[in-house]
Amino acid sequence: MFAPNTLTGLSIIELSAFVAAPLGGLTLAQLGADVIRIDPPRGGLDYHRWPLASDGSSLFWQGLNKAKRSAAIDTATPEGRELVQALIVAPEDNGNILLTNFPARGFLLYETLAAQCPRLIQLTITGDRLGRSAVDYTVNPRLGFPGLTGPQNDEQPCNHVLPAWDLITGHLAVIGILAAERSRRASGQGQSVALALEDAALAMSSHLGLLAEAQLGMQRQKYGNYLYGAFGRDFLTADQERIMVVGLTLKQWRALGQATGLQSELDALATELGLNFSQEGDRFRGREAIAERIAEWCARHSLTYIGPLFEQHGVCWSRYQSLQQGLQDSSPDGFMANPLLSMVIQPGAGPQLAAGMPLQFSAAGQQAARAAPVLGSSTAEILSTMLGLTDAQIGALAQRGIIMCAA
Repeated sequence: MFAPNTLTGLSIIELSAFVAAPLGGLTLAQLGADVIRIDPPRGGLDYHRWPLASDGSSLFWQGLNKAKRSAAIDTATPEGRELVQALIVAPEDNGNILLTNFPARGFLLYETLAAQCPRLIQLTITGDRLGRSAVDYTVNPRLGFPGLTGPQNDEQPCNHVLPAWDLITGHLAVIGILAAERSRRASGQGQSVALALEDAALAMSSHLGLLAEAQLGMQRQKYGNYLYGAFGRDFLTADQERIMVVGLTLKQWRALGQATGLQSELDALATELGLNFSQEGDRFRGREAIAERIAEWCARHSLTYIGPLFEQHGVCWSRYQSLQQGLQDSSPDGFMANPLLSMVIQPGAGPQLAAGMPLQFSAAGQQAARAAPVLGSSTAEILSTMLGLTDAQIGALAQRGIIMCAA
């Protein structure tokens, strides 16, 4: 049961691939919207994207398409394109919203669609503002991030494995659609919304001060696992566990000093270096000397000793671990105890741990995950209810390979 403040009743058509646009659709679907993803009958560009389940199905595709409905229509054919256009502009009180990262031309040209449906909202994600292709692995080099990532004094660029700009862009797409839909409620008119992956990355670089830093001629270096601008680094314990310790705020810094019993020694170190460790910047300037003391202390103690002590004093820290190790953690704050996660029966892959919506609305509680659809499982239903096609018409389209209706 979805709460009144979620998106029940809103209908979105999604034509997409890979991360940003499918993530936007997933987020809308988990908030209660009816998101219809349209793919070719044999699957789209990301239908076999790694990682794969034992049956060869894509865990990637399943993960990003939870809670959606699937229609399989061949847009390489004129009839398929006409069907998709008809679905996009079909009269719906809370529909006529298109989310895509495919080029807005041909049958997806906004002007053509809007001529049939002036209330259409179309959000199109591109690589850059000129419409060229781009992904995180090409945007990051343009913004200099690989030059800031990796070990100190290593001149080789180091790419980041997390597609941060895709993730931010996907959620910006949700905001863009909801803002345009709010505007449409007032005016009755739709609009085209453009969102470039590189623009999302450039905007975030500006918001975080990186752009101004570069514009003012300051060249940031690589600092390895040190936290830039304050104190934080990884350390090895006596039992060879690796932990990350952060003293970003003054409260965190004091908690670290109290837990380790090093507060007096660290205060003396600050005086010796002519620094004030109550200031974030000075903690960064003295990071190597601070880290030397913390490293010696960690090397004398096991994780089983450090963990409870850090928790007692409120230290900001974590243990380095794999996701597999995290899933084996049976403690009250472990992943498996988090109500965000639940088991779903994913067709093909079987039982699968999946995340629901991280937002928790007081009127609804924690919303459980829902499985991804089988490709084409809702094709017949969608064509029947939205376009009024008969069973005979749907059967004829399927026989000709223009659509695929999965059981």
